[in-house]
Amino acid sequence: MSLIRQHLIDPDICIRCNTCEETCPRQAVTHNDDNYVVDAAICRYCMDCISPCPTGAIDNWRMVSAPYTIEQQFGWDELPEERLIVTGENDGEAAGEAVEDEAAQILELAHRAEGGKAVPPFSAAHPYVNVYTRDNPLVATVTGNVRITGDGASADIHHIILDLGAAAFPVLEGQSIGIRPPGTDERGKAHRLRLYSVSSPRDGERPNHNNLALTVKRVVYERDGRPCEGVASGYLCGLRRGDTLKVTGPFGNTFLMPNHDQANIIMICTGTGAAPFRAMTERRRRRNPGAAGSLMLLFGARTPDELPYFGPLMKLPDSLIDRELVFSRLEGKPKEYVQDRMRARSADIARLLASEHTFVFVCGLKGMEQGVDEAFSAICEENDLDWPALSAAMRRNGRYHIETY
Repeated sequence: MSLIRQHLIDPDICIRCNTCEETCPRQAVTHNDDNYVVDAAICRYCMDCISPCPTGAIDNWRMVSAPYTIEQQFGWDELPEERLIVTGENDGEAAGEAVEDEAAQILELAHRAEGGKAVPPFSAAHPYVNVYTRDNPLVATVTGNVRITGDGASADIHHIILDLGAAAFPVLEGQSIGIRPPGTDERGKAHRLRLYSVSSPRDGERPNHNNLALTVKRVVYERDGRPCEGVASGYLCGLRRGDTLKVTGPFGNTFLMPNHDQANIIMICTGTGAAPFRAMTERRRRRNPGAAGSLMLLFGARTPDELPYFGPLMKLPDSLIDRELVFSRLEGKPKEYVQDRMRARSADIARLLASEHTFVFVCGLKGMEQGVDEAFSAICEENDLDWPALSAAMRRNGRYHIETY
């Protein structure tokens, strides 16, 4: 019997960022209104799409006797179970064992392939993932929900604190949790899971308490000429103290904070992309404020009113963090974006890039990726560094991470 190793995308944790479809050189990835899927007839396992995926949804495989069709995948709410029904003349226990052995060998080779799964920082703590699932969620209680953008800001961003009770929910800086809004969509299906980066350090929003914080922007858009808000973001921003909600996860095993004392961390973000960096900064502030390694934050927003955590950020000591808060809509001033400020700090950034202890994290709107990469390239050219070679080496060594949406 001929077996096929089929590449599949997990619809339950896919955040529809379109990175996989843009990355695939063979156009094997496509999507509809529900799911992103991989066409087995086109996919050649080049693995180019694996590393850029921010949630790991892309890194799923099944051994099958006949591939799942695109139409079947479009209708999934979750991946099929990992099982293979062996039929024909090879029926029997021996055939089943052979199938399992072959599957294990192929999967192992796939993960060793160049361009495969992203690598976490070598000093990052061991992450736990999928401790709580859709079928076994954790019930959390809201203990705080505060708007953290100014009254005049167009962006309505909230800092939400969730108490986890007595349940063990080990989460690291850089990981995300999943929240499924209650109710159903217009087709009667349960709403899709949404992932949110945790903005508190591993010991909780309040030190040594079993809680965590999220940074959530209320998404507002127009449909048929009418204003609408995102189902998940509207639900979360509208929660009140004492409300309960179901949480899954944690998710993410590569976009993680390096823990060794010499680690230099360059953090580049826009808007709610600041969430994991707030967690990393708080971890360093609480546990190792005198670390030999430095923290550098380049944070972009339209105005100070629209930059979440603006007040607390300004209170952090310069000895802890090198802040560059960049605004694109200040009255009477030219527009400036994070990539512009990166170029202005060319010598300082180049000095950090030259160190093997430097880690780069980029988080925020997807449109920032190209500008950030071009800025790094220009900085390296000015300072006699080879950005293509350096960035490739940093990715291989778990020192360059991007999480955009």
